[in-house]
Amino acid sequence: MTSKTGMQVTRTRQNSELVVNFDPERLAAPFVLRCGALLIDYIVFLVVPVAAMLLGRYFGNDGSRLIGSSLSDSGWLIALLVGGTNFLLLPAFSGQSIGKMITGIKIIRSDGRHAGIGRIALRNILGYILTLASFGIGFLLSVLNGSGRSLHDYLFGTVVIYADRKLR
Repeated sequence: MTSKTGMQVTRTRQNSELVVNFDPERLAAPFVLRCGALLIDYIVFLVVPVAAMLLGRYFGNDGSRLIGSSLSDSGWLIALLVGGTNFLLLPAFSGQSIGKMITGIKIIRSDGRHAGIGRIALRNILGYILTLASFGIGFLLSVLNGSGRSLHDYLFGTVVIYADRKLR
């Protein structure tokens, strides 16, 4: 079966995919698009606590009463659950966070196969920590190389490519 990206995907007897003609440099998502996806993910994370604070302000809370209210605490708890789901669970199963779904990009293994739960979890936790520890230089790698891969992509054998704008 040939996809619209020109890659051929065939099924082997063990029901695993074998990707033929995969070229990560041709399909790599540009740095600006990856930044846009990250910005969308950040907005998704902050919508609930900001709404909770605005709602608290509407009900007359201000200052320390606004910050320490149960409404604010609930908003942050929901934000952490939404953020964890968006940052770990969605990418682990589909290769896409909400931001990546909207921008039409996807995380896959560097050989073109599905990245898997363990690889995505390590990439998104340990990989981002190491990339941020490099003061952002790890992100700039995706600008400087032809494959568009950042430090966390190199460390865990992944690449971010153009994909469909929906879950498969």
